[in-house]
Amino acid sequence: MQERLQKIISASGLMSRRAAEECIKVGRVSVNGVAAALGMSADTETDNILVDGRPLPTAGEKLYIMLNKPKGYVTTLHDEKDRRCVTELLSGLHARVYPVGRLDMYSEGLLICTNDGEFANRLMHPSHEVEKCYLTWVQGEDVGEAVEYLRYPMEIDGYMTRGAEVDIISLLPGGAELAITIHEGRNRQVRKMCAAVGLRVTKLRRVREGSVELGDLPAGKWRSLTAEEIASFDLSLIHI
Repeated sequence: MQERLQKIISASGLMSRRAAEECIKVGRVSVNGVAAALGMSADTETDNILVDGRPLPTAGEKLYIMLNKPKGYVTTLHDEKDRRCVTELLSGLHARVYPVGRLDMYSEGLLICTNDGEFANRLMHPSHEVEKCYLTWVQGEDVGEAVEYLRYPMEIDGYMTRGAEVDIISLLPGGAELAITIHEGRNRQVRKMCAAVGLRVTKLRRVREGSVELGDLPAGKWRSLTAEEIASFDLSLIHI
Protein backbone atom coordinates (compact mmCIF):
# COMPACT_ATOMS: atom_id res chain seq x y z
CA MET A 1 0.00 0.00 0.00
CA GLN A 2 1.33 3.40 -0.97
CA GLU A 3 1.89 5.81 1.94
CA ARG A 4 3.71 9.09 2.39
CA LEU A 5 7.39 8.41 2.91
CA GLN A 6 7.68 10.41 6.12
CA LYS A 7 4.79 8.42 7.61
CA ILE A 8 6.47 5.12 6.73
CA ILE A 9 9.75 6.21 8.35
CA SER A 10 7.94 7.47 11.44
CA ALA A 11 5.93 4.25 11.79
CA SER A 12 9.17 2.24 11.73
CA GLY A 13 10.15 3.89 15.03
CA LEU A 14 13.35 5.34 13.58
CA MET A 15 12.36 8.98 14.14
CA SER A 16 9.38 11.31 14.33
CA ARG A 17 7.51 12.35 11.20
CA ARG A 18 8.90 15.87 11.47
CA ALA A 19 12.45 14.56 11.70
CA ALA A 20 11.78 12.27 8.74
CA GLU A 21 10.66 15.25 6.66
CA GLU A 22 13.93 17.02 7.43
CA CYS A 23 15.91 13.91 6.45
CA ILE A 24 14.07 13.76 3.13
CA LYS A 25 14.69 17.46 2.49
CA VAL A 26 18.47 17.13 2.92
CA GLY A 27 18.77 14.00 0.77
CA ARG A 28 19.33 11.37 3.46
CA VAL A 29 16.49 9.15 2.21
CA SER A 30 16.40 7.09 -0.97
CA VAL A 31 13.76 4.89 -2.58
CA ASN A 32 14.94 2.17 -4.95
CA GLY A 33 18.33 3.86 -5.24
CA VAL A 34 16.96 7.32 -6.07
CA ALA A 35 17.05 10.29 -3.69
CA ALA A 36 13.57 10.87 -2.30
CA ALA A 37 11.65 14.15 -2.43
CA LEU A 38 9.26 15.54 0.15
CA GLY A 39 5.70 14.48 -0.64
CA MET A 40 6.80 11.22 -2.23
CA SER A 41 4.90 7.99 -1.50
CA ALA A 42 6.23 4.45 -1.32
CA ASP A 43 5.18 0.89 -0.54
CA THR A 44 7.11 -0.99 2.15
CA GLU A 45 6.24 -4.29 0.47
CA THR A 46 7.75 -3.47 -2.92
CA ASP A 47 10.11 -0.49 -2.46
CA ASN A 48 13.63 -0.42 -1.02
CA ILE A 49 13.66 2.51 1.43
CA LEU A 50 17.00 3.56 2.92
CA VAL A 51 17.86 6.25 5.47
CA ASP A 52 21.55 7.15 5.50
CA GLY A 53 22.10 4.07 3.35
CA ARG A 54 20.51 1.70 5.85
CA PRO A 55 17.13 -0.07 5.66
CA LEU A 56 14.34 0.86 8.04
CA PRO A 57 14.14 -1.13 11.27
CA THR A 58 11.44 -3.76 11.44
CA ALA A 59 8.52 -2.94 13.67
CA GLY A 60 8.94 -4.26 17.20
CA GLU A 61 7.70 -3.51 20.68
CA LYS A 62 6.56 0.06 21.13
CA LEU A 63 8.13 1.83 24.10
CA TYR A 64 6.72 4.83 25.97
CA ILE A 65 9.09 6.33 28.53
CA MET A 66 8.95 9.20 31.02
CA LEU A 67 12.34 10.73 31.82
CA ASN A 68 13.05 13.32 34.50
CA LYS A 69 15.56 15.37 32.49
CA PRO A 70 18.17 17.13 34.61
CA LYS A 71 19.55 20.56 33.78
CA GLY A 72 22.62 20.43 31.53
CA TYR A 73 21.40 17.83 29.01
CA VAL A 74 20.25 18.62 25.47
CA THR A 75 17.11 17.01 24.07
CA THR A 76 18.68 15.43 20.98
CA LEU A 77 20.01 12.02 19.98
CA HIS A 78 23.42 13.44 19.01
CA ASP A 79 24.97 16.86 19.55
CA GLU A 80 27.54 18.48 17.26
CA LYS A 81 28.92 20.49 20.20
CA ASP A 82 29.61 17.32 22.18
CA ARG A 83 27.20 18.27 24.96
CA ARG A 84 25.51 15.63 27.09
CA CYS A 85 22.37 14.19 25.46
CA VAL A 86 19.29 12.80 27.19
CA THR A 87 19.82 9.45 25.46
CA GLU A 88 22.78 8.89 27.80
CA LEU A 89 20.25 8.63 30.63
CA LEU A 90 18.15 5.92 28.97
CA SER A 91 20.32 2.95 29.82
CA GLY A 92 18.63 -0.42 30.14
CA LEU A 93 16.35 -0.01 27.13
CA HIS A 94 16.47 -2.76 24.52
CA ALA A 95 15.40 -0.41 21.69
CA ARG A 96 16.22 3.14 20.69
CA VAL A 97 13.73 5.84 21.62
CA TYR A 98 13.72 9.54 20.87
CA PRO A 99 12.30 12.57 22.72
CA VAL A 100 8.81 13.86 22.01
CA GLY A 101 9.26 17.63 21.87
CA ARG A 102 12.05 19.42 23.66
CA LEU A 103 13.27 20.89 26.91
CA ASP A 104 16.13 23.33 26.50
CA MET A 105 19.52 22.61 28.05
CA TYR A 106 18.83 24.77 31.11
CA SER A 107 15.36 23.37 31.82
CA GLU A 108 14.48 20.15 33.58
CA GLY A 109 11.60 17.82 34.28
CA LEU A 110 9.15 15.60 32.44
CA LEU A 111 10.22 14.44 28.99
CA ILE A 112 8.35 11.71 27.12
CA CYS A 113 10.41 9.45 24.84
CA THR A 114 9.16 6.77 22.45
CA ASN A 115 9.92 4.71 19.36
CA ASP A 116 6.31 5.07 18.18
CA GLY A 117 6.52 7.69 15.45
CA GLU A 118 2.76 8.13 15.05
CA PHE A 119 2.33 8.62 18.80
CA ALA A 120 5.08 11.24 18.82
CA ASN A 121 3.72 13.06 15.80
CA ARG A 122 0.20 13.25 17.17
CA LEU A 123 1.36 14.28 20.63
CA MET A 124 3.31 17.21 19.16
CA HIS A 125 0.70 18.24 16.60
CA PRO A 126 -0.87 21.66 17.39
CA SER A 127 -4.40 20.28 16.91
CA HIS A 128 -3.95 18.11 20.01
CA GLU A 129 -3.08 21.07 22.29
CA VAL A 130 -1.69 18.94 25.10
CA GLU A 131 -1.41 21.03 28.26
CA LYS A 132 2.09 21.41 29.68
CA CYS A 133 2.61 22.68 33.22
CA TYR A 134 5.90 24.18 34.39
CA LEU A 135 7.07 25.18 37.85
CA THR A 136 8.82 28.44 37.07
CA TRP A 137 11.04 30.47 39.37
CA VAL A 138 11.25 34.11 38.26
CA GLN A 139 12.89 37.36 39.26
CA GLY A 140 11.42 40.77 38.49
CA GLU A 141 9.49 43.75 39.76
CA ASP A 142 5.72 43.70 40.29
CA VAL A 143 5.23 39.99 39.77
CA GLY A 144 1.48 40.32 40.32
CA GLU A 145 1.04 42.65 37.35
CA ALA A 146 3.32 40.52 35.17
CA VAL A 147 1.27 37.43 35.98
CA GLU A 148 -1.89 39.17 34.79
CA TYR A 149 -0.25 39.89 31.42
CA LEU A 150 0.81 36.24 31.12
CA ARG A 151 -2.87 35.26 31.28
CA TYR A 152 -3.58 37.06 28.01
CA PRO A 153 -2.59 36.01 24.46
CA MET A 154 0.72 37.46 23.29
CA GLU A 155 2.86 37.35 20.20
CA ILE A 156 6.05 35.29 20.50
CA ASP A 157 8.34 34.94 17.46
CA GLY A 158 5.51 35.96 15.15
CA TYR A 159 3.05 33.47 16.65
CA MET A 160 0.07 34.48 18.81
CA THR A 161 0.01 32.24 21.87
CA ARG A 162 -3.05 31.49 23.93
CA GLY A 163 -3.19 33.01 27.39
CA ALA A 164 -1.41 30.92 29.99
CA GLU A 165 -2.94 29.61 33.19
CA VAL A 166 -0.77 31.02 35.96
CA ASP A 167 -0.83 30.41 39.72
CA ILE A 168 1.49 32.06 42.20
CA ILE A 169 2.88 29.24 44.35
CA SER A 170 4.93 31.49 46.62
CA LEU A 171 6.42 34.97 46.70
CA LEU A 172 10.20 35.10 47.06
CA PRO A 173 12.64 37.97 47.62
CA GLY A 174 12.64 39.84 44.30
CA GLY A 175 10.46 37.29 42.56
CA ALA A 176 8.17 34.29 42.87
CA GLU A 177 7.58 30.62 42.15
CA LEU A 178 4.83 30.22 39.56
CA ALA A 179 2.92 27.31 38.04
CA ILE A 180 2.49 28.15 34.34
CA THR A 181 0.33 25.98 32.07
CA ILE A 182 0.51 26.44 28.29
CA HIS A 183 -0.95 24.58 25.33
CA GLU A 184 1.44 25.16 22.42
CA GLY A 185 4.86 24.18 23.76
CA ARG A 186 6.88 26.19 21.23
CA ASN A 187 10.64 26.68 21.46
CA ARG A 188 11.52 28.21 24.87
CA GLN A 189 7.96 29.53 25.04
CA VAL A 190 7.66 29.96 28.81
CA ARG A 191 11.01 31.75 29.01
CA LYS A 192 10.08 34.07 26.15
CA MET A 193 6.62 34.82 27.57
CA CYS A 194 8.12 35.69 30.93
CA ALA A 195 10.77 37.90 29.33
CA ALA A 196 8.02 39.72 27.41
CA VAL A 197 6.38 40.79 30.71
CA GLY A 198 9.63 41.72 32.46
CA LEU A 199 10.35 38.49 34.33
CA ARG A 200 13.64 36.58 34.24
CA VAL A 201 13.36 32.81 34.61
CA THR A 202 15.96 31.41 36.99
CA LYS A 203 14.68 27.82 37.05
CA LEU A 204 12.18 25.90 34.94
CA ARG A 205 10.81 22.40 35.55
CA ARG A 206 8.07 20.69 33.53
CA VAL A 207 5.91 18.72 35.94
CA ARG A 208 2.89 17.70 33.85
CA GLU A 209 2.00 16.91 30.25
CA GLY A 210 -1.70 16.28 29.69
CA SER A 211 -2.77 14.38 32.79
CA VAL A 212 0.61 12.62 33.12
CA GLU A 213 2.57 13.97 36.08
CA LEU A 214 6.29 13.80 36.87
CA GLY A 215 5.58 12.94 40.50
CA ASP A 216 8.55 11.86 42.60
CA LEU A 217 10.61 10.35 39.78
CA PRO A 218 14.24 11.26 40.65
CA ALA A 219 16.25 13.51 38.33
CA GLY A 220 18.07 11.53 35.64
CA LYS A 221 15.82 8.48 36.05
CA TRP A 222 13.12 7.06 33.77
CA ARG A 223 10.15 4.75 33.93
CA SER A 224 7.68 3.29 31.46
CA LEU A 225 4.34 5.03 31.08
CA THR A 226 1.43 2.95 32.30
CA ALA A 227 -1.29 1.83 29.90
CA GLU A 228 -3.63 4.31 31.59
CA GLU A 229 -1.17 7.17 31.05
CA ILE A 230 -0.74 6.32 27.37
CA ALA A 231 -4.52 6.08 26.93
CA SER A 232 -5.02 9.43 28.71
CA PHE A 233 -3.68 11.26 25.66
CA ASP A 234 -6.73 9.91 23.77
CA LEU A 235 -4.85 9.82 20.48
CA SER A 236 -7.61 7.87 18.78
CA LEU A 237 -9.58 11.10 18.54
CA ILE A 238 -6.86 12.86 16.53
CA HIS A 239 -7.04 12.70 12.74
CA ILE A 240 -4.12 14.23 10.84
